[in-house]
This record gives sequence, structure tokens and C-alpha cells, in this order.
Amino acid sequence: MITTVLAQDEFVPVYGTGPLLLIAVGAVALLLVLIMALRLHAFVALILVSLLTALVAGIPVADAVPTLLAGFGTTLASVALLVGLGAMIGKLLEVTGGAQVLADTLVNRFGERHAPLALGVASLLFGFPIFFDAGFVVFLPLIFSVARQFGGSVLIYALPSAGAFAVMHAFVPPHPGPVGASEILGLGTDLGLVLVVGLLIGLPTWYIASYLFGRWIGRRVDVPVPSLLSDEDGDGGGGSTLTRTGQRTAPKFGTVLSLLLLPLVLILLNTGLNTLATAGVVDGDAATVGALRLLGQTPVALLITVLVAMYVLGRERFSRAEVEKIVNSSLGPVCAIILITGAGGAFGGVLRTSGIGDALAGSLSDIGLPAIVAAFLIATALRVAQGSATVALTTTAGLIAPVVGAQGLSPLQIALIVIAIACGSTVLSHVNDSGFWLVGRFLEMDVKTTLKTWTVMETLIGLVGFALAFTVSLVL
Repeated sequence: MITTVLAQDEFVPVYGTGPLLLIAVGAVALLLVLIMALRLHAFVALILVSLLTALVAGIPVADAVPTLLAGFGTTLASVALLVGLGAMIGKLLEVTGGAQVLADTLVNRFGERHAPLALGVASLLFGFPIFFDAGFVVFLPLIFSVARQFGGSVLIYALPSAGAFAVMHAFVPPHPGPVGASEILGLGTDLGLVLVVGLLIGLPTWYIASYLFGRWIGRRVDVPVPSLLSDEDGDGGGGSTLTRTGQRTAPKFGTVLSLLLLPLVLILLNTGLNTLATAGVVDGDAATVGALRLLGQTPVALLITVLVAMYVLGRERFSRAEVEKIVNSSLGPVCAIILITGAGGAFGGVLRTSGIGDALAGSLSDIGLPAIVAAFLIATALRVAQGSATVALTTTAGLIAPVVGAQGLSPLQIALIVIAIACGSTVLSHVNDSGFWLVGRFLEMDVKTTLKTWTVMETLIGLVGFALAFTVSLVL
């Protein structure tokens, strides 16, 4: 059975601006009630609200489901590949001890005085392919070990690391938030640009809001090193791995660093060649240039990195069957995030087709609110209300997409809006956010202490990042 998808320009809205905006407000309110009050899973809630919104907004019954599926499928087309491949890279590095090698080497080279900086830099590198919660848990034994060795509040060492994972997770592809928002806003083919902008804004944001704040608050709030995850076997948290022969091995620092930099180099190569081709410096139609640009497409770059990592990390440590088992185990934890991101894309597709997005675009234009400011404020409101950064990010992208399209913004300006949405979805992590409890419980802090440390740091990350993105948007 073949179904035709209703194009946005084929549907004539049946309501005026006022009713459409009320429908949008009602849809978001219903979404919050379902997730927060009724504890309905975010994926189910987004699909249900998307379908109801389509029907209430007047999209014909026969076209409601195809419209929803079009938004869902378009978003997943890029998100599923990138998140899945990124998770595989992270899992291989985690299981083979790459995380510990990275942290230990950098701590030794930076020295005692700069140990928090070393842990933060290691977390930034390791945070490229691995999600916040998984990366932070992997690094916790290393953080506790360094804190016991050098002394002081564990916050001095934990917050720069946790902040690094949070920044990379929110700002940089291949993480689902920036990938999903980029796809919804029409930057699916320009993820290299989002990566560059995310790094240029994310790195100084991390240094100011996480590293400097972590050192400052750590001197004022003394949190002892928790006994949780104590290293009883002297292994430093299990960084090395056992081979089939029983010998403990771990990848070399250069190997780990090369694997983490490989996809970055390939993606940036594609971005650079695109820029040169647009400027007429190189022939974009030349076979050699085309082949190099193909290698730098984000899915291809990550695929190459997965294949290299499977060979380099697995050849002396695991059998082929064991390597297959490791990469397979990486996919389960990310399925929920992939589906929620796709559901956010479905919601965005319904908003665009129904005319709700255009109504919002017109309203923002009338009051003179820049798209980047509106994106940040909407994401902040959704983040505070329901806690999930992914839901806040994808829902905001769907709401703001018609505004972006109507204003004819450049890819760079859209990339800055993606970062602004990520910033809004980061601020004010509190009791309805799983990350709040993850950090608080692992560091054995009470709610009050978690609020004045972790919550403040997350809010600083969002505010500093948005201030940088907004400043750059003003000079473009």
C-alpha cells in the first residue's frame, strides 16, 4: 500500500493565527501533563500529541498519519545512523580501557595542579562519541582516584568532567540533540558546520562555566570523596581489559587519541572542501574532491571510525564474536533516545504542515523577537517544565523551524540557533531531570548541595553558551 504525504504547501490552514497559536500552547501543555503528571513515556506522549495536534489543526484524517510518519522518518534518517555509530565507538573505547588511558595520561602530563583540567580535557575528548550519563559513570572511578590522590573537595575534579560531558552531549554531533535539531531545522547535510560551531562555542563555555566554576565552588563546598565505586583491586576503576590469555592490556594513549580525532578530521575535511567549492577555489564536481567529501560525510566518517576501532582495539584483546557482542550491547541504551528524537521530528512535521509554525513565525516577527532569542526562551521553558533535554530540544526545533525558514537565514545563523536551543535545554537542571539525580547520588550530595553546585553549573553552561552564540549572531 502506497501512501502520499501531504506537502506543507498543499495544506491550507483552516484556522487563523490566534486559534493556531492556542492549539500550539494546548499541545505543549498536554505534552507536559502526559510526561510529568501521568508519567507517560516521552516517546508515546510525543506521538500521541502529534496525532491529536494534526487532527485538531484540521489536517485531513487520511493525511494525519502520513504527515506524522514523514516528520518521524526524515529525522531518524540521519539521527539513527549517527547516534548508533557514535555509541559503538564509545562502547569500544570504554570496554577496552581507553577512557582510563586517556585520563591517566593527561593527568600525568598536566601534573597535580592541573589535574581537574586534565580530567576535563579527557572528558571532552571521550565525550565526543559517548553520552553524558555513560561517560560520567565510566569516569567516576578515575575522578575519585585522582581526588583521593591529590585531596580537596571531589567537586574540584568531578564538575569539570561532568560539565565536559554535558557540553559535548548538548552542543556537538553525533549526539542526538544537536543532530535532531539540525535535521528539523534543515541542516541535515551541514552537520560539519554544526560541529565546528558547537566546538567553537562549547569549548570556551566549558572552560568558563564548568572548569573555572568547578574550581571556585569546590573551594567553598567541601564534598568528601564518596566510598562508592572505591577501587578495591588497585586497578584504578577497571581501565585495562582481560584478554583471552589472561594478560591485562590497554590501548596506548596515541591510539585512543587518534581514534577520537579521526571522525573530527574527516568531518572537518568535508566542511572545508564544501567551503572551498562554494568559493570557487576547488572544483566541487571533480572526482577526487567528491570522494574526499564523501569520506567526510558524518555517517561515513563515523562508519570508518567504527571499522578502524573494531580492528585496532579488538584484534589483540577480543575475538571477532566478542567484538560483535560489544558493539551490539551499545545499541540498547540509545534506542529510547533515538525514538524520542524521531518523535520530536514527527511533532515538528505536524506543526509545519498544519500552519502552526507559520503562525508562530508571524507572531514573533510582529513583536520583533529574534529567532535565536525565541529558540533559547522556548527551550528553557520546556526544559524547566519537564526536565528532559532531548524533549525540550526536539520540540523547540519543531516549533521554531518555520520561523527559521521564513527569515531566510544562512546555514551559519541556523547553526547558531541550534546551539541556542541546546543552551536552553541545558539550563536549570533540577529534580525532574535524571541527570540531577545521577550526579547528586553518585557524589553523595543532598538535594540542597546538588542545587547549588550541579544546577548552577548547568545554568551557567546554558547562559554562557547562549551569550556567545547570540554575540556571534549579531556580528554576522
